[in-house]
Amino acid sequence: MLEYDEIRAELLALAPEIKELSEALGFVRLEKEIAELDEQTMSPDFWGDADNARQVQKKLGNMKNTREAFLKLKSDHEDALTMIELAEEEGDTGLLPEIKEAAEKVKTTLLSQKLSTLLSGEYDSKNAILTLHAGAGGTEAMDWVEMLYRMYRQWTERHGFKYELLDFLDGDEAGIKSVSFLITGQNAYGLLKSEHGVHRLVRVSPFDSSGRRHTSFASLEVMPEIDEDVNIEISEDEIEFEMYRASGAGGQKVNKTSSAVRITHKPTGIVCACQTQRSQMQNREYAMRMLKSKLIEIKEREHLDKISDIKGEQLQIAWGAQIRSYVFMPYTMAKDHRTSFEVGNINAVMDGDIDGFINAYLKAKSLEKSFGK
Repeated sequence: MLEYDEIRAELLALAPEIKELSEALGFVRLEKEIAELDEQTMSPDFWGDADNARQVQKKLGNMKNTREAFLKLKSDHEDALTMIELAEEEGDTGLLPEIKEAAEKVKTTLLSQKLSTLLSGEYDSKNAILTLHAGAGGTEAMDWVEMLYRMYRQWTERHGFKYELLDFLDGDEAGIKSVSFLITGQNAYGLLKSEHGVHRLVRVSPFDSSGRRHTSFASLEVMPEIDEDVNIEISEDEIEFEMYRASGAGGQKVNKTSSAVRITHKPTGIVCACQTQRSQMQNREYAMRMLKSKLIEIKEREHLDKISDIKGEQLQIAWGAQIRSYVFMPYTMAKDHRTSFEVGNINAVMDGDIDGFINAYLKAKSLEKSFGK
């Protein structure tokens, strides 16, 4: 059958790319190192150095995830080819939609894994801390923050990552004014750093009885979660601590005491807060880690020599600063203004299908490096 032949040809053409990916991952070496680390964890004195043991286990977990993801890709590739053979033997055209979907999944997964090999930045392998802020647009913008928050949670679940809410501030009438959350998973920061910037929404407002079109803005800050052993000197007199009462979504109280902590870094005006941990001390520790993460992210992004070079300039959350637009009417589209990548299925995007945008950004950055731009 002609359609099956075309899909088979596409899949066979991917075989050399899968082999190249194996070489790029150093798969043989990876398997050997996993075996060595597994043996190391079985040693009776492995937990004698608890900090080192945790680092080894974290590294081992990441390596095993990389191995399993690659083996799953190889298996899916072989299964798709087998499905075509079986369908042709049975003369069954009913499997065509399923086979097309399987082939598309292999292509998408291969691209994602190839791009992951480009994540060689110092902090790319780290977890990511995301903070969303409502910008111009009032209640509309706060509703937009809540929609984006859901989008990133959906993306997190699609990738088998985990997320943890750190801080939030409810909207006045609806939505969320600001929210900070941690996404835990291998290369979370390397993948999500492309999402840093202003996101613009165009739609008919559900809060406008006249049914007019509204434009709303929200900013997203993405920073790597910095390990506790990373030493960043921040003087006590540069920090202002504020304690306040935590509140749950929709006004529900999470803690009756003033256990939430807000930290202001005086030299830059950067503010970090945490209210979801069990004690004031834990909230303070998390807020300090967020501050250190943010300072390092700004230093790296702006190519500064030292932390003290950071200025207190804040991201402008308004027209002209957006990295991406999401249009719900008069047509549906999400378009990234840096890469020109766009998707017409806005519902899929809002359900967390944003890998196309991430991959396009990584490919563009890779080309810039290759041509020295």
